[in-house]
Amino acid sequence: METIIVAAAVIIRDGRVLLTQRTESSHLALRWEFPGGKVEKDESPSGALARELAEELGVDAAVGDPFAFNWHDYGDKQVLLLTYLTRAEGTPRLLGCRDLGWFDAPGVARLEFPEADAPILARLIPLLSGR
Repeated sequence: METIIVAAAVIIRDGRVLLTQRTESSHLALRWEFPGGKVEKDESPSGALARELAEELGVDAAVGDPFAFNWHDYGDKQVLLLTYLTRAEGTPRLLGCRDLGWFDAPGVARLEFPEADAPILARLIPLLSGR
């Protein structure tokens, strides 16, 4: 089974992280996630992430340092999730997702995420909490 490589952004402003909600017709429908998407053939993860943020949110992105990586087997597909600290210029818009929002640590804890996001969230929550 081939592993799908996904690049996603950890965008933090004023103690809140930007998250997007998957559409009703997508795999793991309506779960919340870090914005981003699949890395296409002959594309770097940072290039894919900048492209996906422009397509899905209409923002220009400055992709920074790696934040956390995780590999997860969903049974029907395997995913390698690469997250990067990212700066986004502009106001995010709903172009390729159902919803979006800026969430603090308690807000993040109330959302449902894909299983692959669990280790990334474990690293993120203390940053949002100021711990």
